[in-house]
Amino acid sequence: MEQHVTFVGALHIGYNAFGILAAMAVFVLIVGGGLIGGLISEQEIVIPITFFLGTAIAFWLVVVSVPGIIGGIGLLKYKSWARYLVLVLAILDLLNIPIGTAIGVYSIWVLAQDETAKMFASGSAE
Repeated sequence: MEQHVTFVGALHIGYNAFGILAAMAVFVLIVGGGLIGGLISEQEIVIPITFFLGTAIAFWLVVVSVPGIIGGIGLLKYKSWARYLVLVLAILDLLNIPIGTAIGVYSIWVLAQDETAKMFASGSAE
């Protein structure tokens, strides 16, 4: 079960790292597109609207992704709080079809096992 826990931790770190990358891409594309579009069309109102929208979306993606990275790191270190955090995040991931659903189902299966609970109760892999 130790390998499964390690894999779940790595999955959550990697999956949520893509969320951070998506936040950066959204920010650059929306704000950059708004800046270029506003300058070309000479409609100055476009620039602050797209800046606000791009910043808000990027901020939301970061806020949603950071707990998954923290939880994944905690799983790799066998912290008991990380198991609970990732279980909650895995339940929320079920709504993110199809990749999030697969990660969520696998994470719940691994972290709900009695053997896994015992590993986290002792604080290390056996």
